[in-house]
Amino acid sequence: MIRIATEADADACHAIYARVVETSAITFETELPGVEAMRGRIRTRLATHPWLVWEDQGEVIAYAYAGRFRERAAYDWIAETSIYVHEKARRRGIARRLYGALLEAMKRQGINQAVGVITLPGEGSVAMHEAMGFAPVGVWPKAGYKLGQWWDVGVWSLFISEPAVPPVPVVPFEELVARGDLTY
Repeated sequence: MIRIATEADADACHAIYARVVETSAITFETELPGVEAMRGRIRTRLATHPWLVWEDQGEVIAYAYAGRFRERAAYDWIAETSIYVHEKARRRGIARRLYGALLEAMKRQGINQAVGVITLPGEGSVAMHEAMGFAPVGVWPKAGYKLGQWWDVGVWSLFISEPAVPPVPVVPFEELVARGDLTY
């Protein structure tokens, strides 16, 4: 089941994220944030952008969210996306379905472009993004240092709707939810 995250999901999201932070360069976060920090991230993000979870038999096994790409107002119609799937839930199509729901929520908000930032080589992430229709748009060489080495970062982009001229203001996620415009 896909649903909108709540602050009560902080423990589960933290557990999924912990292994990624501690053992990989998938994220460049080097210090594991606490559960309360995760709770704050969920609360803050949901005001403006979607944070969705995949729940299986009462257990959150994946989550995906979007957030501001850059702070300048002219960037309001582009959002960076992230997705994390528990190790035991990989290779079941969960990531693609959850990502699809995230992109649909973003589209309903009026966001027209999604950006995925991938630590390279990241074969699984690259394959998933490209299967979703994302295209590579650039590489930042040696962008981050973690686990004793420098990592390149690739950027993938997907237009989820055609940009309007002039653009319609993006609807904050909490407002979209309050209007009942989502069917989770």
